[in-house]
Amino acid sequence: MNTPEHQKIADFYDHIYYRDVSSDLRPSAHLTRLADHIHISPGQHVLDVACGTGAWLATAARRGAIISGIDLSKTAIDVCQQRLPESDLHVGPAETLPFPDNTFDVVSCLGSLEHFLDQPLAVREMARVAKPDAQILILVPNAGFLPYRMKLYTGTHQQAAQETIRSLDEWKELFQNAGLQVEDRWKDLHILSRAWIFRRPWLVMPFRLLQALALPAWPLSWQYQVYHLCRNRA
Repeated sequence: MNTPEHQKIADFYDHIYYRDVSSDLRPSAHLTRLADHIHISPGQHVLDVACGTGAWLATAARRGAIISGIDLSKTAIDVCQQRLPESDLHVGPAETLPFPDNTFDVVSCLGSLEHFLDQPLAVREMARVAKPDAQILILVPNAGFLPYRMKLYTGTHQQAAQETIRSLDEWKELFQNAGLQVEDRWKDLHILSRAWIFRRPWLVMPFRLLQALALPAWPLSWQYQVYHLCRNRA
């Protein structure tokens, strides 16, 4: 299903989004906490859909997981392959995952589903390759994000390729229609870091600082990104 539309998006990621990417092997604190939260353990088969350069897969591998990934960007997969030479990696769209049914203990898609062309089909594919008792972890943006509703934020620069922002209820409905049951949801607070706050452009640094201070106190409905932990419905 690598259509001309998919190729256009792949070109954006290959030549713009990942243009200056490098392989950073340092563990990420928020991804380490995420692995703790969902109990990544040795021997689990973990698939990351839209794996990028492999930061999350590297975290899972450090826990002894057997890792696989797929991304539309060949540039990202090349970096990921250098970083994780023992991993099973593929270049291609999320709508046609090159894996058998009932393969993985954990399927993740972190901050990427909103950029897919056919999001319901991609979620059905994630459900298909997940084992019946697998955890399916999806991180998506929330249309109820307070600065978004106040017109202070309009989306990421990945809008140049494709970006869909839904409410939490709309995401839940999409997941349920694809055969998933949402078991838990929680805030994404990875931006509570000096690296995110004190980066360019400097003019918006005060806003980022205020946002970082406010996020822990905001209700889930006001958050920018929200984790959804799902399982296949019996």
